Amino acid sequence: MNGVELPPLTWAGVSIGLVVLVAGLLASLLVRAVVRLVLRWTGRGPSASTVFSRLAGWVIALLSVLAALTIVFPSVKPVDILGGVGVVSIAAGIAFQTVLGNMFAGIVLLARDRYRIGDQIAVQEHRGTIVAMALTSTSLRTFDGRLVLIPNAVLHSHVVTVQTGFERVRTSVHLDVDDSVDLRRACRLATETMLAVPQVLDQPAPQALLTEVGTTTVRIELRFWSGATQLETRETIHEVIAEVLAAFSQQEVATGSDVVVIEAGDRLAGLLGEDGTPSER
Repeated sequence: MNGVELPPLTWAGVSIGLVVLVAGLLASLLVRAVVRLVLRWTGRGPSASTVFSRLAGWVIALLSVLAALTIVFPSVKPVDILGGVGVVSIAAGIAFQTVLGNMFAGIVLLARDRYRIGDQIAVQEHRGTIVAMALTSTSLRTFDGRLVLIPNAVLHSHVVTVQTGFERVRTSVHLDVDDSVDLRRACRLATETMLAVPQVLDQPAPQALLTEVGTTTVRIELRFWSGATQLETRETIHEVIAEVLAAFSQQEVATGSDVVVIEAGDRLAGLLGEDGTPSER
């Protein structure tokens, strides 16, 4: 009778194969725990430690399965098994190009470890705090409370701004003052006022610099350093604007704009009718 002949099985081979499989699975759990501890000890983030420990465990588990199959079926060579796995991998790669692309991008991102859970980032039009980093996507909680799932391939191929990459950031606010005021006094007053704001850092010291001359005004750039988070920068901007404007008002430093108002003279008013339209003559 013609048919597919299975490789011969022996109870001894099956028993040894099961022992090897169980030992391999236990070893994969041990390797997973050790890799996680080593990565955390070297300063890696929780997401990178979790993902790479899982990958190491999967590799050990796969090797144990291949070893068990070789023992149970002695006629099956490991090269044949690897060849079959390679064919399946190629087919899966063609069918799941996007998923595999995100997975490899996630491995690269986690290996670089440039940002972690809790960091605030901006990529394309999305801005928020990282709440989870997986192998295929990164979860971002936007500043208005929405959850955005960003594929890791997007993070890998686009510019990512890490708001909290350093402990402090510099912010600039522009303020126009009337060109008739004492500009040096106005800059000195603005600098002293910013130094008195609790949210503004003393080092590097804040600066008030003249940057642009308008028609009737001069623009002052208020530069100051604060904490790196979005909330800290917003609160600092609010306090700086409020305090500097209050100080200017108290010290009679006139602010202004380049809007020029032209008042109509008697001749122009005579040419216009009562309703503001040209009169017929």
